[in-house]
Amino acid sequence: MSGAEQAVRAKALALLTDDVELAGLVHGVFDGVPPRASAPYVSVGGAEGRDWGTKDRAGREVQVALVLNSVGESADGGAVARIEAAAGGLRGAADCWTIVGARVVRTRFTFTRDGGWRRETIVRCRCLAG
Repeated sequence: MSGAEQAVRAKALALLTDDVELAGLVHGVFDGVPPRASAPYVSVGGAEGRDWGTKDRAGREVQVALVLNSVGESADGGAVARIEAAAGGLRGAADCWTIVGARVVRTRFTFTRDGGWRRETIVRCRCLAG
């Protein structure tokens, strides 16, 4: 994982962890899949990056998965809304990178074997070095 992917994941984790409203809706926000956690919870999943540089500046396009795991028959719109709001907050400085654009590009909703569900929000971040 390059520095841009790490920077985007770290910033996403910090934004979601610091969201007081989200904290009231879930049991926790985790870096990756937690070994033991009861739903509902949020995890910052994998990050995929590709070159997005210019002639004179290094750049990366990073896609990161923000995942809400829950139980029951209905989706928790409040937590989903907070996660999507965090996507816009990713813009700005992130370690040695600047996130110049961030937007939700894809969502996926699936049911799990234990009667719960999982909603992935994929956020695309375009980053420039420096």
